[in-house]
Amino acid sequence: MKAEKFSRRQALQATAVLGTTLFLPLQKLQASSILAAKTPDITAGEMAAIDAALGKKGAYKEAEQVYTIALPRNDLKMKIKGEPIPIPFGFGGWVSFKKTLDGKSAMVMGDTVLQMEEVNPLISAAHANGLEIAAIHNHFFYEEPRIFYMHIHGTGTIAELAKKYADTIRDSKLFPANQPAASAPSSITGKENFDLPALDSIIKYTGTVNGPTYKYTIGRADLKVMAMGVEMTTNIGLNSWASFAGKQDDAHIAGDIAMLQSEVNNVIKTLRQHNLEVVAVHNHMLGDDPHMIFLHYYGRGNAATLAQGFRAALDILGKKTMGGMKME
Repeated sequence: MKAEKFSRRQALQATAVLGTTLFLPLQKLQASSILAAKTPDITAGEMAAIDAALGKKGAYKEAEQVYTIALPRNDLKMKIKGEPIPIPFGFGGWVSFKKTLDGKSAMVMGDTVLQMEEVNPLISAAHANGLEIAAIHNHFFYEEPRIFYMHIHGTGTIAELAKKYADTIRDSKLFPANQPAASAPSSITGKENFDLPALDSIIKYTGTVNGPTYKYTIGRADLKVMAMGVEMTTNIGLNSWASFAGKQDDAHIAGDIAMLQSEVNNVIKTLRQHNLEVVAVHNHMLGDDPHMIFLHYYGRGNAATLAQGFRAALDILGKKTMGGMKME
């Protein structure tokens, strides 16, 4: 095939960005140049527009250019196998905003915590406001009441998306103004409940204390995942996590593993070898490239033993595979 022609100026620009040969089709050079770009920041004015629309202040992760507002379901009293479980264990939703690499648009991505009867009214509200449903699924077994998680996304300007998302959830329990205040924080936190240095040494990361729980959130730094022109990063949903509730010697673990398709069955096998239950395997996003699969798991036992299972699953990620089998 005859290579596409391009100007000397274009070739020099492409070479400066890529540091590679000039003998590539211009379309590939341009695509690679786009991927090398940096996501524009969300401005203070845009953050203020999000806060005003949702009636709640969020947090900005400058390194990822992601603005997130937490949407916990403080109205719920959750149990697993009849035992009370704190909301931060895995019953807190969120919504995040991030701009496309070219800065011409932005994405909203949210994960909503819903009871069964709340799912379809929220679908209708999302569609009425020009947003899309990316996934609906469970994250847990044994929970009471039964909970489902709906991922909602859309594109537009930051201000437009903030209004659309706020209008979508306004009549639901998700809207911050419709939530009861969180209970007064207990004097006993995850710091007292768990041996944090021991867990950190196993996971090889530092977690975050959230009330009585302790949580790890770990991105995929080995991957460049794009969706709708947006680079998907840790705080807009591309992450693996593990949350601990209970006590060091009698803990619950729940979490999520973000995987390439070739990694799925090796992760499943590893979790089962560590006596962790596989709860769900599904997508969270549409149009992502490469396409990511997410696996939810649950376990009960000594926190250090549970942490070893999570760490073993993380060790699978990023390894070259063929036909689902690990290549040594």
